[in-house]
Amino acid sequence: MNDRLKALADAGVSIWLDDLSRERLETGNLADLVQNRHVVGVTSNPAIFQSALAKGERYDAQVRELAAQDADVDKATLVITTDDVREACKGMRPVFDATDGVDGRVSIEVSPGLAHDTGETVTEAAILHKTVGEPNVMIKIPGTKEGWPAITETLAAGISVNVTLIFGLEQYRNVMEAYVTGLERASDNGHDLSGIHSVASFFVSRVDSEIDKRLEATTGGPGTDPALRGKAGVANARLAFQMYEDFFQGERWAALEAKGARKQRPLWASTGVKNPDYDDTMYVVDLVAADTVNTMPEKTLDAVADHGEVRGDRIRPFYDDAAAHMQALADAGIDYDDVIKALIKEGVDKFVVAWDELQETLAASLEAARA
Repeated sequence: MNDRLKALADAGVSIWLDDLSRERLETGNLADLVQNRHVVGVTSNPAIFQSALAKGERYDAQVRELAAQDADVDKATLVITTDDVREACKGMRPVFDATDGVDGRVSIEVSPGLAHDTGETVTEAAILHKTVGEPNVMIKIPGTKEGWPAITETLAAGISVNVTLIFGLEQYRNVMEAYVTGLERASDNGHDLSGIHSVASFFVSRVDSEIDKRLEATTGGPGTDPALRGKAGVANARLAFQMYEDFFQGERWAALEAKGARKQRPLWASTGVKNPDYDDTMYVVDLVAADTVNTMPEKTLDAVADHGEVRGDRIRPFYDDAAAHMQALADAGIDYDDVIKALIKEGVDKFVVAWDELQETLAASLEAARA
């Protein structure tokens, strides 16, 4: 067991792997990460599946089988991705059982093209949940305006949800509201609330990328101060955690908690550092607090294992600093609301592109198999 990753886990951070592929499953790599690297969950997304399908030959036999069944590309996509997630769920089941369902989770995302279609998102979430058929699957739904009611509807049906593509504080507040409303409706529908779990995936590195880009575009004034760069992602996430602590209290939440409801944990996503000038572990070690999740690509996991310094709670003592930094950015001319709007659009668009590439790859493979 790695001492640095153990320190992170001991601080109350659930370490999830932000990657999934058939190669990881068949070679035992995922099992090794669970056993030796404190990994207790897995997240996937369209870009991850696209990358997995484009590499190697581990999907070839299944593609030939689907081609022989005359499956179209949508059917093939559903079968292949849910098969991987199902096997990962089975592998993570001991963690799921040992943590009473808190961890041991594997996430699969609805088609990103549905990010602005509430009804179709609800329908596909139910299909994915039923197709995977494992109790530890989590359905990822984008935190768009149209996603909020879909989150509520899906939770009301007793399905656990990972809300993805959260960038802004007001957006996050609406996600938490959707969660609580979903639990209230789930209770009305007769579901056991203790079995419904959710995480809110708050993206970190992309906030710095966008704000740094805007700071670099300024020609004078406070926006040229290098001290402003590379700190917005962590500051924004810290303020999100403060919002989380404020939200999950009071009579409304107490009534749900009395019925067995669990808080929707913050999950730090997009934790791979994109600027080589920055510490490659900062989106992990600077966002340590109990009852959080950090999902990492393996490169970041390895960096933390090698040189990450876990220094206790790095969120609660820094609320004032975070607020001051975001105010300094506003004073430098950074329009926070416009940044968030741009990031949500970019996030959805990137996943749509990855999904389209995934389907194009599969379509070509199916055609070649039939030939």
